[in-house]
Amino acid sequence: MTMRDENFATEETRFMRRALRLAERGRGMAHPNPLVGAVLVKGGKVLGEGWHRGPGKEHAEVLALREAGRSARGATLYVTLEPCNHEGNTPPCTQAILRAGIKRVVFATRDPNPRVKGKGAEFLRGRGVRVEWGLLEEQARLLNQDWEKFIVTGLPFVTLKVGMTADGKIATRTGKSRWITGEKARRRVHAMRRAADAVMTGIGTVMSDDPELTVREVPLRGAQNPLRVLLDSRLRIPLASRLAEGRPPTVVITTRRHDPAKAERLRERGVRVVAVGSSKGRVDVGEALKLLGEEGVVDLLVEAGATLNAALVESGLADRLVLFVAPRVFGGSGSPAWMGGEGIEDLADSFDFAWHKAERVGDDLMLVAHKRKG
Repeated sequence: MTMRDENFATEETRFMRRALRLAERGRGMAHPNPLVGAVLVKGGKVLGEGWHRGPGKEHAEVLALREAGRSARGATLYVTLEPCNHEGNTPPCTQAILRAGIKRVVFATRDPNPRVKGKGAEFLRGRGVRVEWGLLEEQARLLNQDWEKFIVTGLPFVTLKVGMTADGKIATRTGKSRWITGEKARRRVHAMRRAADAVMTGIGTVMSDDPELTVREVPLRGAQNPLRVLLDSRLRIPLASRLAEGRPPTVVITTRRHDPAKAERLRERGVRVVAVGSSKGRVDVGEALKLLGEEGVVDLLVEAGATLNAALVESGLADRLVLFVAPRVFGGSGSPAWMGGEGIEDLADSFDFAWHKAERVGDDLMLVAHKRKG
């Protein structure tokens, strides 16, 4: 049964908010699985809690049931995502719910996978469990927006991270860019890397900045360094660059016009080199994302320059903008902005995003916007 937020009691909203906070703890560890949190309640008292920690590990519902033990019988389970009813690396959660004698299940949002959507709820209802959903659905879908896109389209969820001045510049007219933003903003970026499956950049950024694209300023906390991805249409990557070292795992996506001898030298260093189709003489970003999706990349963080940023925005493949804005101004038409491309002629042709959050991070502002649907 679908219900709106106002149809649930205030106390129930509090329990679901708790489940959402628990789910967030799995960020950076749960991929390629969704973030899920669960809270088990009886008589207004929390009996057990759980959150998903990663592939092959027990799901949030099972952990909450285990913590509650025999007292779970007759309780209500609040969970952020529809309980699974299929066999994967772990048994179906619906079976555990039945064995525990749960009376009622409230979940925030249905599983977006067309092959399984609604089947968990249907299974439980058919066996006498009262099932309701829709409580804090918007927040739950936002929590797993990356996973939802991946499940439905097979493509990674793309976040563009930009560090810029108040006038939108990412470097001075002479190309200097370190550091535009402050230390706290840079730590936040490293936390974003930790939560991503892969970090992608373009050859222009490698030539100018020689980035490392690893997690350094925050602890990994059980996560791994993300896959490093470089788009380089003609294999101009210097062999002395950090990305040419091949560790952590690194893939260079190029076109069929690349130099085979250079590719072999990179492979000898442990770097994967993969050729895809081209568009306007550059790597086709759509094909690059399809390749990454096929390799299980759900969450893709892009730290690049104006050319790659423009290609992703103009193709409709950029899902989220995270803009770190420093309180300084560079000025000058020769100072590069964060997005290039040809630009639009009419306002009606703009690439529209919706503001989601504004937060002060040290001396800088972090502005987050999501691509508008439709």
